[in-house]
Amino acid sequence: MSRISVRGFAVASATAVTTVGAVVGVASGDPQTTSNDNFEATAADMTLLADIPAGQQAQVQTASLTQQADAQAAAADSSARKSAEESARIQAAKDATAKKQAAEDEVKRKADEEKRKKDEAERASRDEVRSTASAGSFPQQGSYTVAEVQALARQIVPADQFQCFSNIVNHESTWNYKAQNPSSGAYGLVQALPGSKMSSVGADWQTNPATQIKWGLGYMNERYQSPCGAWSFWQANHYY
Repeated sequence: MSRISVRGFAVASATAVTTVGAVVGVASGDPQTTSNDNFEATAADMTLLADIPAGQQAQVQTASLTQQADAQAAAADSSARKSAEESARIQAAKDATAKKQAAEDEVKRKADEEKRKKDEAERASRDEVRSTASAGSFPQQGSYTVAEVQALARQIVPADQFQCFSNIVNHESTWNYKAQNPSSGAYGLVQALPGSKMSSVGADWQTNPATQIKWGLGYMNERYQSPCGAWSFWQANHYY
């Protein structure tokens, strides 16, 4: 007999006993009898339940343990899913941060690379000017027109710096390579003070505009990094 049929039989038997006792008690007018019969029915119910075979009791216990295990497994699965979702969110946030940092690093690397190339180009330009100055590749003439002096400057000064260099020379000497300041003694296109400083480039500094241009360019590069740097300073201070 199954657990359900045994339980049903026990309950049915107890109900029958209780009903009979109730009828008898009512007929005899004895409430005590009814109470006693109810007690007996309950006792009979308990006796019948106790009579369930041990094997079936084991099945009942096994079913209960299985339900508990299923509930615990479901709870564990839910906890594991929540933990996995939280780990995925944390990892996604880390990945996003790492990706952003990598992009910022790449931008900085490119900017540094551009600056490095620009610095190298400027150094190469300055080195070329120094090399040209040392070689003395511009033979001296008896005299020079403004146009000839400007043509020399275009050959010596880097193209992207020429306008700034020209602006300074315009203000300092109006392209007169023999210009001399009577009060200070400054001399030449770039008004070197004293003019004899330009002898570091060539002994012909008083009569050769190429020598003056080379010295002036070297001075601007060394002190202001470029003729445009010198021109910016000149605009703010009216000297350089």
